[in-house]
Amino acid sequence: MNTRCRLYLITPPRIDPAAFRDDLAMALDAGDVACVQLRLKDIDDNAVRRAAEILLPVAHDRSVDLIMNDRPDLAYDTGCDGVHIGQEDASYREARSLLGRDAIIGVTCHQSRDLSIVAADAGADYVAFGAFYRSGTKTPKSQVDPEILRWWSDLMVTPCVAIGGITVDNCPPLIATGADFLSVVAGIWDYREGPAAAVKAFNEVLETVAVER
Repeated sequence: MNTRCRLYLITPPRIDPAAFRDDLAMALDAGDVACVQLRLKDIDDNAVRRAAEILLPVAHDRSVDLIMNDRPDLAYDTGCDGVHIGQEDASYREARSLLGRDAIIGVTCHQSRDLSIVAADAGADYVAFGAFYRSGTKTPKSQVDPEILRWWSDLMVTPCVAIGGITVDNCPPLIATGADFLSVVAGIWDYREGPAAAVKAFNEVLETVAVER
């Protein structure tokens, strides 16, 4: 089990990239963040490309990876560091073939132990479990028992990501059971004191639980 879980930020589904650039910069400057997933919904491909063009330098200037959601082709076009794919998206094999061996490729596995083992055996860089809590960002297909993180952490070396309704207040049990990353959307961008304060608060919890476990 890793001793230090890290933050994995996901963008809100709708943003003005030029304005969001400053919010992202402040969030990344506030504490440790492993990566940012660009997850935009109901916009055309050119708008996604434009968002990546604006946000990639913000992430890379801070040594943070930017990962595209769903679309290996757009990840390739925009020079993103990788892609996160769901079970209804392009296959892992297709994504790896297009993006190459150095790209980060993560796979949504919901609450399926079988899917997670298949993804890890294929070479996925991480598997994502969730949702663990109710989320206003995305309607979950299932609510997952956090014990799956402990099972995974004890069995496998491939990192696991916990996702779904995670906040500063409810994250400690997920960290304690073995999550390598916490994937957070509203818990960062809708935080009452702002995104930078959220990143700082999450990292304080992450450090505390890392010492305890």
